[in-house]
Amino acid sequence: MHYWYGCIDYPFKDYRDYFARFRLVTDIFHIKRDLGNRIPDKSWMLYLLEVFNIQKQPVELNLICQFDDQNYFEAIFKGHNQYRFRKVLPQTGHNYYREIRFLDRESRIEYYLKNMNLNIDESFSLPVDKQLFAFQFYQCFTGIEWWNRVGYEPYPIRFEVYVSKLMYGYNDNITDPESKLFFPVGTLYENRDGKIKAYPLNLRMNDRVDGCVNYTVA
Repeated sequence: MHYWYGCIDYPFKDYRDYFARFRLVTDIFHIKRDLGNRIPDKSWMLYLLEVFNIQKQPVELNLICQFDDQNYFEAIFKGHNQYRFRKVLPQTGHNYYREIRFLDRESRIEYYLKNMNLNIDESFSLPVDKQLFAFQFYQCFTGIEWWNRVGYEPYPIRFEVYVSKLMYGYNDNITDPESKLFFPVGTLYENRDGKIKAYPLNLRMNDRVDGCVNYTVA
């Protein structure tokens, strides 16, 4: 069974004058504690950074935790795994910068990941057909997803994490592709699959820092 719990944002509600320009979404993902592996056989869970385009096609850069103790970051496009990050690996106590970027002029999506403690980064570029994919944001989701292959309930999470610096952005200087203007993610709305009444986590929203959303999953 498939479950999810988290928050969703619609950038056009808070940034009517800017949202059509948004081409990147970012966060900082801190792995606070390893809570032990209680993931059922053949199952896995995900800590998501996900954006949907205006066709509601999902693009994700997630931490995936598996039943067999494999933990890794993965680039996903329309529900299909595209690339497993090999250089940047999840470690307890470390901070990770995650970024998904739509590069419409080049017809590709760029997934970027950096271990901020070790100063190691890695990126993956995915070519995308403009005729099939619209390079414009519609909504963003942040939270947890469970895939349970042997039961009908979500199971305890693997890591306690702290997520901060949730932001949108776009290139504000066409002569400098690395020039980026950022906007804090706006109003978050609770979002869940609705299949059960209670989930095995505490998603605690904290006061904004520098205008940015931050929350703890424990």
